[in-house]
Amino acid sequence: MGKELEKTYNPQGLEDRIYKKWEDNKFFSAKVDRSRKPFTIVMPPPNITGQLHMGHALDNTLQDILIRYKRMQGYNALWQPGTDHASIATEVKIIEALKEEGIDKEELGREKFLERAWEWKKEYGGRIINQLKKIGSSADWDRERFTMDKGCSKAVEEVFVKLYEKGLIYKGSRIINWCPICQTSISDAEVEHEEQAGHFWHIKYPVAGTDEFVEIATTRPETMLGDTAVAVHPEDERYQHLIGKMVVLPILNKEIPVVADTYVDKEFGTGVVKITPAHDPNDFEVGKRHNLPEINVMNDDATINAKGGKFEGMDRYDARKAIIKELDELGLLVKVEDHTHNVGTHDRCNTTVEPLVKQQWFVKMDELIKPAVEAVKTGDIQLLPERMDKSYFNWTDNIRDWCISRQLWWGHRIPAYYCEQCGEVVVAKEADKPSVCPKCGNEHMTQDEDTLDTWFSSALWPFSTLGWPEKTEDLDYFYPTNVLVTGYDILFFWVIRMVFSGFEHMGKKPFDTVLFHGLIRDSQGRKMSKSLGNGIDPLEIIEQYGADALRLTLVTGNAPGNDMRFYYERVEASRNFANKIWNASRFIMMNLQDKELEEPELFHLKTEDRWILSQLNQLIQDVTENMEKFELGIAVQKVYDFIWEEFCDWYIEIAKFRLYKREYNEDSADIALWTLKKVLIESLKLLHPFMPFISEEIFCTLQNEEESIMISQWPQYKEDWNFSLASESVELVKEAVRAIRNVRAEMNVPPSRKAKVYLVLQDTVTCEVLENMKQSYQSLMLASKIRIQSTKEGISQDAVSLVIPNAVIYMPMEDLIDFEKEMERLTKEEERLTKELNRVNGMLSNEKFMNKAPEAKIQEEREKLAKYESMMAEIKERLAQLKK
Repeated sequence: MGKELEKTYNPQGLEDRIYKKWEDNKFFSAKVDRSRKPFTIVMPPPNITGQLHMGHALDNTLQDILIRYKRMQGYNALWQPGTDHASIATEVKIIEALKEEGIDKEELGREKFLERAWEWKKEYGGRIINQLKKIGSSADWDRERFTMDKGCSKAVEEVFVKLYEKGLIYKGSRIINWCPICQTSISDAEVEHEEQAGHFWHIKYPVAGTDEFVEIATTRPETMLGDTAVAVHPEDERYQHLIGKMVVLPILNKEIPVVADTYVDKEFGTGVVKITPAHDPNDFEVGKRHNLPEINVMNDDATINAKGGKFEGMDRYDARKAIIKELDELGLLVKVEDHTHNVGTHDRCNTTVEPLVKQQWFVKMDELIKPAVEAVKTGDIQLLPERMDKSYFNWTDNIRDWCISRQLWWGHRIPAYYCEQCGEVVVAKEADKPSVCPKCGNEHMTQDEDTLDTWFSSALWPFSTLGWPEKTEDLDYFYPTNVLVTGYDILFFWVIRMVFSGFEHMGKKPFDTVLFHGLIRDSQGRKMSKSLGNGIDPLEIIEQYGADALRLTLVTGNAPGNDMRFYYERVEASRNFANKIWNASRFIMMNLQDKELEEPELFHLKTEDRWILSQLNQLIQDVTENMEKFELGIAVQKVYDFIWEEFCDWYIEIAKFRLYKREYNEDSADIALWTLKKVLIESLKLLHPFMPFISEEIFCTLQNEEESIMISQWPQYKEDWNFSLASESVELVKEAVRAIRNVRAEMNVPPSRKAKVYLVLQDTVTCEVLENMKQSYQSLMLASKIRIQSTKEGISQDAVSLVIPNAVIYMPMEDLIDFEKEMERLTKEEERLTKELNRVNGMLSNEKFMNKAPEAKIQEEREKLAKYESMMAEIKERLAQLKK
């Protein structure tokens, strides 16, 4: 006998061995081949600080399913991998490590700090890649890229200079989101809005030179130190007389103007709004319209600066308390209302961000975004699920200029140089950086200290990884890519930015389709987080159950864009499925024993062979269609149900008769074996994208023709494998078997007791088919004999009848029951119930018991009485039937 599967399925050693085989044989490799059609996916680059979590596991499992499927379909499939430098996250980690050594970042200096950062990347950068390999990711690792490698850095420089020269990148003072902890600006997309309980403080601002006051309401009293006006609606009759006048800013006692602006909502609050242009994005716009000064009253660490007067040096929240206290003492605090409102926090450190006016670099978005909007509107780029369109357009319709500068050292340094003498700004690539000022000739040129937003480089990922800005063959062949798989939570950070970047720099969309998946939540539906301590390590699941079981769990029931809950019970079920396939495969291989089986002519196939091939054929068509529609959860469920139920629970059981009775008909046994092997191989191919390891091990053990299942051909639908009569006949047998098993269970008939089974049906053709195959299903029906006929002739009156679609089943009662033993058993049961009924009736008619017993006890006895009466009625009815 040839190769065999181990007796028990043990994924631990098996998976590492198989993955090494795939890598050693370069099965993941994709090279330009004009004779084949490309299919490309770019991997969302995980952070080099990253530890594999369930989100990564899901994201990469879905990508791997698609790339394996397309590879088997014959596409030249490239899954382009890489990692992201993650400026904020990595810098925080390095600073923490330095602190433990007692080293201050500023004292260390930029150059030495960056040396440490690259050491960090070298040590930790490959960790998550190795973890991705553990789940079976079949990316072309020889092509692995890093957002700060030479090629990607060159692309970043190219884009910055190009956009600057087109006037689409500029430096200016605008409101940005500032993180006081990370000490850097962040983009709108990096701000998470969460509901927080707060207050509305109502404050009186005196109208200068009068006894009148206006009342404003604010959630951030500390920002009043930077107020430069109050605003009213131009059509608000209550305040018409105040427009153009001055009010006195409390505590600072300086006069500021009353301006009229339609930004004010007349119906909300008091209809008077304080305007702080340096600390609120809407106020900033009002300030621009009315030429108001911008007074920033905060330092970078969110303490009050010198412009805040006596509150200088205080933390923003301490200053808030002190200001409220003083306003109250001055009689200017009208009231305090509880108010729940959305507060912006930095998604990295959860600190409340501070809107501040600062000099930063921005990308001008109004023109850049237009092709990205049009592409989704016309369907040139498809978002799945379709409801993501609404979120996409909500973002694009309200897009602001993108703040791209970060006050960090780790990242792509902004290629802008300043003349120390005259202030001239020169933007140039590294190779062209100026040594002298082109304006005044000064030799002291200083590069901008800031780095670029991490997302600036990852926005170029679909083409920078393929060699852009060079005109490479890879870029020409593999771009645009086909599918982007990502979580819906980075639609704004990354997806939209890649779309407009692709159109701007390549003149083409970056991908055809974006498949959004949801979040993995814990069994209670909570988001997994460090603070809740409910995170689940995918590597621990793999260690215990295997990568295939984890992958099957993650994709089963998964629908685009929907969150899913993680249950350990589902991983157990996935592992049980792997065991089922393993054991079924071992059974088939033990019967094959290296037999050389030729494909039989279709007319030689038995009914059950035709049925299973027909079922397989339909499965191939359905699963292929589901895969094309990205309905991966539906596809895998169909494969699972077919293998477990149709193949293992039905066909293998039906085929056993022919295998065990080989001496009567060797040809029939060989045809059954050929069918078993054929269906198993095709089923494994359909399963392979979802469970790559176990499908590879069984496939390569089962046959010697092909080196790996991952480079075998995806199963094809065959018109001549549609056997409708065979399908209808076997489905009738299945219905009959289920009905017989159910009634036997209800009647407590032991499996050892066989009964004659009469199948009565009108269709003569089906009668003939069932007659020819009845030996195959006789044992499944626990039948001593099977008669197939078109009338009730010869069937006893007392036979149990079961109605199923297109047939009626009869089983003689005497075959199912030993009448004397059954009469004896029922008589004993009648006697027992009589005693119980006498006891209960006695208690319930006992006045003493009824008066003293707790109500719950009385109710319990009443329930017993009803139950015993019902059981007695059934016993009597059964005895009466038997006596007849």
